[in-house]
Amino acid sequence: MQEKTPPRGRLRTEPSLAAPPGRRLFLRQLAGSAVLGAAAGAAADPLPVPDSAKQLGKPVASSPYGQPARFEANIIRRQSPGLTRTNESSIAFTPLQNLFGIITPNGLHFERDHAGLPDIDPVQHRLAVHGLVAQPKLFSMDDILRLPSVSRLHFIECGANSGMEWGNVAVPTVQFTHGMLSCAEYTGVLLSTVLDAVGVDLKRARYLLAEGADGASLTRTIPLSMALDDALLVYGQNGEMLRPENGYPLRLVVPGVQGVSSVKWLRRLEVGDAPWHTREETLHYSDLMPDGISRQFTWIQEAKSVITSPSAGMTLLDKGGYYEITGLAWSGRGRIKRVDVSTDGGRSWHTARLQEPVLSKALTRFRHDWVWDGTPALLQSRCVDDTGYVQPLLRQLREVRGTRSIYHNNAIQTWQVAADGGVHNVQL
Repeated sequence: MQEKTPPRGRLRTEPSLAAPPGRRLFLRQLAGSAVLGAAAGAAADPLPVPDSAKQLGKPVASSPYGQPARFEANIIRRQSPGLTRTNESSIAFTPLQNLFGIITPNGLHFERDHAGLPDIDPVQHRLAVHGLVAQPKLFSMDDILRLPSVSRLHFIECGANSGMEWGNVAVPTVQFTHGMLSCAEYTGVLLSTVLDAVGVDLKRARYLLAEGADGASLTRTIPLSMALDDALLVYGQNGEMLRPENGYPLRLVVPGVQGVSSVKWLRRLEVGDAPWHTREETLHYSDLMPDGISRQFTWIQEAKSVITSPSAGMTLLDKGGYYEITGLAWSGRGRIKRVDVSTDGGRSWHTARLQEPVLSKALTRFRHDWVWDGTPALLQSRCVDDTGYVQPLLRQLREVRGTRSIYHNNAIQTWQVAADGGVHNVQL
């Protein structure tokens, strides 16, 4: 589990005539401290020279592949103990509380496997495209790399993200409540380019089956309309080849759709006229409704947000001090239009600042200034996307879905700040 750490420093210190009162107060206090520090140090020794400035450092490229600083060793993906029966069919969660901006580093991208990591030689790997097409084809990686490429920023969120919170508070930190979520720059080929090359029978074709080359042969049905829209055949992530845990050498990315549809280690695409009702569409990734009926094919990840700092597991050290509340918002239907933040459990709301860039089907970073008065507080965020969809309260979601669900929980998350500064996961 995550250690308790104070929020990372993300204060905006530049003076601004439009700065909110809380930030102006903080800037005045900061300026006063700087003046006092200068006066006190006038007769003292100058700033000591650090040991690092007295000797040569490590040589260039001392590590052939760059690694984080040793002081950042605690910022890692983590498995939730007991979540799955085997390590090969498990989940490693992204440390959202430690990240800046909207891009997830490749080494911290969440990982969900169904049968462990396959070891695939890209020279031998092939992608078959067949079914209701005029000319079935077998593509090598060289074939795909020669096709026109595009790069797009998109989030991928597991359909089970926040699933442990349906019934009650289950986990202690944002890494475990929302960490099945990442955002990256993906480079590859538009899936429509490959489908055009094989000549899809548009009169009969309605769906696509994607199959991976892992031990589970994971397969998912995808509507042809999504496949022809913005879906990608991806080989690059954040400027380098995919990592093995992220689908090397080839994966599917279906923007805005639950992560299981972005099949990793992609080996086969079959065009058909009806859904396949595979194992991962019937036994899993379906929604058990209150009347006992299981709802299948919930593709879109609806608008959702979460405050990542301050968040559960952290401790606010400066009682009555200034803090910047920050977090992430996203929608599988398009762009985030607005994010509101509450510090009193939803009794009042304040519009947060959206940090550029604000992109379609990508994470959006939001920020809000807060001066904590040292009394208990309830922190929440609520997002609205450009279709007008408003992120629901947990009770609103439960009224429709009940409490026996696992998947597709996009409810408002609440963090409780106690008088001692400790931040905890609670439900209202």
